[in-house]
Amino acid sequence: MEVKAEVKDRILIKATELFMRYGIRSITMDEIAAQLGISKKTIYQFFTDKDDMVFAVIEQEIRKNEAECLQYRYDSRDAVHEIFLAVEDLEEMLRYTNPMMLYDLEKYHPRAFQKIRDYKYQFLYEAILENLRKGIEEGIYRPDIQRDIVAKNRIESAFLVFNPDLFPHSRYSMSEVNFELAILFLHSITTEKGKKLIEQYTEERTKKTSHEQNA
Repeated sequence: MEVKAEVKDRILIKATELFMRYGIRSITMDEIAAQLGISKKTIYQFFTDKDDMVFAVIEQEIRKNEAECLQYRYDSRDAVHEIFLAVEDLEEMLRYTNPMMLYDLEKYHPRAFQKIRDYKYQFLYEAILENLRKGIEEGIYRPDIQRDIVAKNRIESAFLVFNPDLFPHSRYSMSEVNFELAILFLHSITTEKGKKLIEQYTEERTKKTSHEQNA
């Protein structure tokens, strides 16, 4: 059983890597098998078809993202810092994610795409509501914001980075779009105290980026 679980994990890791890098539609089961040095028959012992594999990959990524979101909450100094940690982690993911991946999911794998929708409006929605509650309590978010509307706005704006019609990937850096959208969101809900934290964390981010580029 352990050997089987190990083989399945290897398949999922490789499939995730290839889907993220090249998009889902362009990667075949034959290519995944060839990259792993196993037969396609072995893959079909664990997944009924490509759609089943894509669903398993998305399910695994969602579980990973949920754990990371909870970790941001634990590691953050305040609600604004929590958003910065989430943005930084998403930027790391965007560096090796094919921008067409979400489009491929919506068009060719509706079951997996629905899984992402459920994640957005169940787990993510509740996580953002909790962040908003925390920020208001800390005095860094405006107490008069309508949390339901703000949470839904944040969810949809965060996913705009994948929209090729709004932000053609030949013209825009996904990481830059991701950061700008997050900063717009934060400025719309923060108090003066919160805006000072945005400046502080932006400065820290700039210094860190500069240090990494010079290293």
